[in-house]
Amino acid sequence: MYELIQISEHDYYIQSPAKIGLVKLNDTEVCLIDSGNDKDAGRKVRKILDEHEWTLKAVYNTHSNADHIGGNKYLQGQTGCKIYAPGIECDFTRHPILEPSLLYGGYPCKDLRHKFLLAQESGAEYLTKETLPEGFELLPLPGHFFDMAGFRTPDDNVYLADCLSSRETLEKYQIGFIYDVAAYLNTLEKVKTLKARLFVPAHAEAAEDITELAQYNIDKVNEIADKIVSLCKEPLGFEVILQRLFTEYGLVMNFEQYVLVGSTVRSYLAWLKDTGRLNAVFEKNLLLWEKI
Repeated sequence: MYELIQISEHDYYIQSPAKIGLVKLNDTEVCLIDSGNDKDAGRKVRKILDEHEWTLKAVYNTHSNADHIGGNKYLQGQTGCKIYAPGIECDFTRHPILEPSLLYGGYPCKDLRHKFLLAQESGAEYLTKETLPEGFELLPLPGHFFDMAGFRTPDDNVYLADCLSSRETLEKYQIGFIYDVAAYLNTLEKVKTLKARLFVPAHAEAAEDITELAQYNIDKVNEIADKIVSLCKEPLGFEVILQRLFTEYGLVMNFEQYVLVGSTVRSYLAWLKDTGRLNAVFEKNLLLWEKI
């Protein structure tokens, strides 16, 4: 873990729970794509930088989930590097309490205020085309989170962030986190058409062709959606739907899974209502979902 892997003349990634991109800007300066999940990850990245006598100029965050921005504060404090994040992701990076608050739907209890959902604050600036290194291309990849983005480097490698998961991850967890289902599917359809020297997803193996894996992720979304619709052949409340999904997929409920999967299921319900597959009714002061 935290092995530096070179994929082209200037481009690397650091093998970690969420892959960290590293791109050489010149002989002595580099930038990172994301920073890992915590201060310890930041230390391990710093060790790699020191071993190669590289100076860190900037961290370009793909999005603001804690496992992608957790090393920001340490690295910025140690190196004085700039930190950039796209759109609303910048605000979440500056104020990371927003992530567990969003997931829970209110102020999160202590069980949710830990490094896996709550990163340390860092001094991020808004990511624009003008703040990118020369030759970089910004790739909007919304869906998994609000304004998530990926990057194409001058060496023609594409860092894809969390827009898809490995087969192994989906087979284990079944319901991957999604904020906006419609945007997520649109992003995956776009990713299927991309060509690059190499694709580097954060949670799947680097690959020259990502089409098949992108389609597998699309199919899994549609499977989950169909299962929710089938459950709602009778009017059901959210908690019952969530319980039945956990039971059918053999998942184990805890606070983290409740907010991550629960938030995702709410996004599915909203999408299914907007696309005319589910109806929402209020009965005896309960919100119930039913198949149309």
